[in-house]
Amino acid sequence: MDGTPTRIRPMALADCERVSEIRIRGWQHAYRGLIPETYLAGLDVAADAERRRARFAEGTGPVGNLVAERAGEILGWAAYGPYRDGGSPNGDAELYAIYLDPGHVGGGIGRALLTEAVARCSAYPRMRLWVLKDNTRARRFYERAGFRPDGAEEPFEAGGVPVPELRYVKELRG
Repeated sequence: MDGTPTRIRPMALADCERVSEIRIRGWQHAYRGLIPETYLAGLDVAADAERRRARFAEGTGPVGNLVAERAGEILGWAAYGPYRDGGSPNGDAELYAIYLDPGHVGGGIGRALLTEAVARCSAYPRMRLWVLKDNTRARRFYERAGFRPDGAEEPFEAGGVPVPELRYVKELRG
């Protein structure tokens, strides 16, 4: 960390391209060796940004999107909202995503984003998230923030290959 403060703020429409770049590069960095390389190579920043702009223009509803900025540059993104249990909310919050520019992993940006997402979900009793079972770095990150596996496991399909995910939970009240 270079001493420049990190600012966490709501994502704006103008941020869509950079957020898509962070998301795609984040996947390609974090999931190398965990998800088929052909799947990762096929991820397209421009197509993701186009979908993101369209969703953003329609309104994000209960979904919150945050960006982390340092010296005017967006270096991370997180999305959170109601937990999607089979497509319907169950009363808990969910961290849908958190990704960083790969060159800035380990500099406190992810922690700042996660802390803000958790704070914005304080009205919920719990926050849940899904993490790739073999992504030990991410699992350690969440565990240091007080999340614990709750025993649920489901496969995520990437390029026709099932990739196991674990569900983590953190109590937000009491």
